[in-house]
Amino acid sequence: MVLSRPNYSLRALRVFCSAARYQSFRQAAEASHLTASAVSHQIRQLETALGRQLFERTPRSLRLTSEGKAFYEDIKPLLEELEAGVARHSAQSTMRTLRISVQPFFASELFVPRLNDFLLQHPDLDIRVDTSDETLEKHPDSADVSIRVFSKAPSSLEAERLFPLRLVPAGSPEFYDRIRVRAGRIVSNFPLVLHDTWPNAWRDWSKRSRLRLPDPKNTIRMASMIAVARAAERGLGAALIPRRLCEAWFDAGGLVQLFDEELETSEAYYIVSRKDDRENRDLQAFTSWVLQEFSDSS
Repeated sequence: MVLSRPNYSLRALRVFCSAARYQSFRQAAEASHLTASAVSHQIRQLETALGRQLFERTPRSLRLTSEGKAFYEDIKPLLEELEAGVARHSAQSTMRTLRISVQPFFASELFVPRLNDFLLQHPDLDIRVDTSDETLEKHPDSADVSIRVFSKAPSSLEAERLFPLRLVPAGSPEFYDRIRVRAGRIVSNFPLVLHDTWPNAWRDWSKRSRLRLPDPKNTIRMASMIAVARAAERGLGAALIPRRLCEAWFDAGGLVQLFDEELETSEAYYIVSRKDDRENRDLQAFTSWVLQEFSDSS
């Protein structure tokens, strides 16, 4: 009996799993060091070989079909087992790896400046940090551990609370000097810089502070907290930013707190990981270090 040779490659399976994980050919391409068109071509070849449509494609979205989801659930653990087996028998692989996902602003302002302390304590650990995903309420599949904002501790994950998300009104020193308040209302020009995730934050702050805002004539909306803080620093408007993450900006004088009142949101920063990984000693060591460095109780 002659077995036919499969007309798809191991690389195509890896590319498929990456596209399924990110729900994006572009992000899968970046992770696989390919072009988006090459990823699309690999997926189409795989679909042809299987005789199944694995993804539903629209101009603005990509998602697995029911058959694609079933295939992903079967293939993903096999690929992970294969890669783990290769790593165990690789003469060059003496380092253990911990994959960490941290939201970009937390990474740049708190995490990276202190990371060297952890590296010095664990020189035999290979740390891979991904700061590309700013999504809230999510633990990326590609990460062993992540630091994220959640409205409450996720029951499906191991989660340790770090500190609440408190927002303070901030702007440049020049912007601060131009503010005028009369009879409980800001009467000077007061353009707002908004983060897409918290579009109503200024309204909530106004209620809490009992300080009425002027009708906004210029509003800037941004998807990144780094961009929000930078816009405020450049004098484009007033922004509500996380005080804990922006201490260096205030200390350097690039930003000043415009009013004393702060807004404590219902969200908090958590360090999270999968329950199945709770016995991982490297993950335990990293979690303990993060709690020591960043939690309110530290």
